[in-house]
Amino acid sequence: MPFVVVYDADVLYPNTLRDLLVRIAQSGLVQAKWTDRILDEVDEALRANRPDIPAANLVRRRTLMTEAVADCIVTGFESLIPVLTLPDEDDRHVLAAAIRAKAQVLVTNNTSDFPADYLSGWDIEPKTADEFLVDQVHLNRQVVYGAVQRIADSRQNPPETVEDVLMQLERSGIQQAVAILRS
Repeated sequence: MPFVVVYDADVLYPNTLRDLLVRIAQSGLVQAKWTDRILDEVDEALRANRPDIPAANLVRRRTLMTEAVADCIVTGFESLIPVLTLPDEDDRHVLAAAIRAKAQVLVTNNTSDFPADYLSGWDIEPKTADEFLVDQVHLNRQVVYGAVQRIADSRQNPPETVEDVLMQLERSGIQQAVAILRS
């Protein structure tokens, strides 16, 4: 059985990174989880930074994500929030979801807001998206590269290559994993 990971909003915000994380979950390497509240944060950031995106597209993205990954929505975590202590209280819902989902890894680029020593008490390891993807490449390079290839193949308007996808991932901070995939 694949290990459980919770994806934070900041790693689900960039389109290509989100696409890769979802495809890795679809491959069975991991069992990805998130909450409606995490998706709300993604929606809020997209509305703030990309007001040109129609609301219907945000709803469609959210629906496709939820349908793409079986059993991805975590519920019943809310009662844990008040007992958790994090540098940013607004992030407690993410940790609560990870605890409820029995996640081994919390994928977030805000690792300073999720201290490893505190999360270790819950047997959860915080990892940046790049660290997480490096691990996935080491577990099964073919699956990760295949996911990148499928992203490129799915992009028709305009058409994209694997290199285009890798460059987009680099712009999202995925440096090490991209370097390994290129080697």
